[in-house]
Amino acid sequence: MSTLQETGNEIIVASPAEEKTGEPFFRQFFEFISSVRFGIVLLIIVGLLCFLGMILMQQNVDGFDRYYAALTPAQKLVYGTLGLFDIYSSWYFKAALVALSLNIVLSSIERFPKTWKFVASPKLSASAKWLKGQEQSESFETAAPAAEALAARIAESAKKAGWRKTRITEKGGKTFIFAESGVWNRFAYLAVHVGLLVIFAGGSMTAWMGNTGQMSLQPGQNSNEIYEMVSDLDQLNQVRKRLPFEVTCTDIQQKLIKKDDTISAMNTIDWLTKIQIKDETGVHEGTVQMNRPFDYRGYRFFQSSFIPVGRARTITVQAKSAATGETQSISIPRNGTAALGDGTEVRFVDFRGNFSLGKEDPNEDTSGYPNPGAILQITPAGGSAQTAYAFNGRMANIPIASKPIAGYTFQLTDFEKVGDAHVLSVQRDPGANVVYAGFILLFLTLVAVFFFSHQRVWASVEKATDGNFTVTLGGNTNRNQTPFSEKFKRFAVDLRN
Repeated sequence: MSTLQETGNEIIVASPAEEKTGEPFFRQFFEFISSVRFGIVLLIIVGLLCFLGMILMQQNVDGFDRYYAALTPAQKLVYGTLGLFDIYSSWYFKAALVALSLNIVLSSIERFPKTWKFVASPKLSASAKWLKGQEQSESFETAAPAAEALAARIAESAKKAGWRKTRITEKGGKTFIFAESGVWNRFAYLAVHVGLLVIFAGGSMTAWMGNTGQMSLQPGQNSNEIYEMVSDLDQLNQVRKRLPFEVTCTDIQQKLIKKDDTISAMNTIDWLTKIQIKDETGVHEGTVQMNRPFDYRGYRFFQSSFIPVGRARTITVQAKSAATGETQSISIPRNGTAALGDGTEVRFVDFRGNFSLGKEDPNEDTSGYPNPGAILQITPAGGSAQTAYAFNGRMANIPIASKPIAGYTFQLTDFEKVGDAHVLSVQRDPGANVVYAGFILLFLTLVAVFFFSHQRVWASVEKATDGNFTVTLGGNTNRNQTPFSEKFKRFAVDLRN
């Protein structure tokens, strides 16, 4: 199949034999890796790999351990060997991105000289036959005092129509007018390529310099480590990474839709985790919400999940004096204390959603609070600490709850539900802003490419035999044919009139 090559003012047809004869292998290889066809193949490969990354849960996603446990041994081995659990960090995904980036750069280098020559040296003179063969053409006769005056009139009309860059030349006794607009549109592909390269660069920065993991926090707990589940062939290992600061959880809260229902995700409006970050610059306060992540030193904290073990953020306890029968109501925050009227101190030690005297099962889901109960520590003024229990409902009168401790019995009257701990996802994404900039540039460029166009119009003014002048118009555009056709027709009608 022959190849068409535009060289400014003419088109040369090169046969396949002429194309291949005498070309060194290096040039053929260069043309291949810089070709649009090769770029499209690479885009398809990258797209398929991204699709696999979406349908197969990646190891840095919350819940991967449960997903991994549900796979068969054969799936674990095959997926792990192929690196499908961390596909965006695999060698073949990186190789595809490098090859695609190289293709974009080389194709830009190869195409730019031709585009520059096409723009810098436009066809200024054209025969009537060539003009009539354009996408849009028109021919008519008109009277004018001179060809120069008619040419000036045509150039002025072209400017009014929007083709502001005009040139008037003479050749062979004929006068030619050339006008164009949107010449920058021919170089828009460069901006598209730059946008793609910026996106790839941002993704590479995140892949090479980023950090991702999870952190489980209870009120009062501190940590400077995050953990990530990593697949090693058919095994799943936990990798811990150190942060450049220490995180302390000061409070966790769960806003429920129905207060008397469970603390499941379906009954939750929002999760809030209040933290303190301590480093060499001091202590910094922060709050992490479901739709409001917290940023610090390039790290972003997200709400990831929670431990569905029923706890209480605050409890309301009624203390009844065994001697007088007088009652007092006190509210105590998690891990906090409150004082009774006589100075007796009541500390909130623990809370269980399904209370039993034995050891609590850490894997039991008590998010429904079947049998809530609080463990308290009672310290009378000048006395020693003793353990007391507070229940509500049917458990309020059992022996361990009705037995006076430091002269009081305690009953649980209300509590604010919350999970045992919140799991935060911690990400360091140095390439995020770069990727955002690339997408913005790509969006603006694509809008400019498809909503604007490079339009060119020619006019030939030739002396007719009857003393009038024959005007032949022609024009073409690289896209948006229908608007250009309507614009060209209005331009031709204006000249006729």
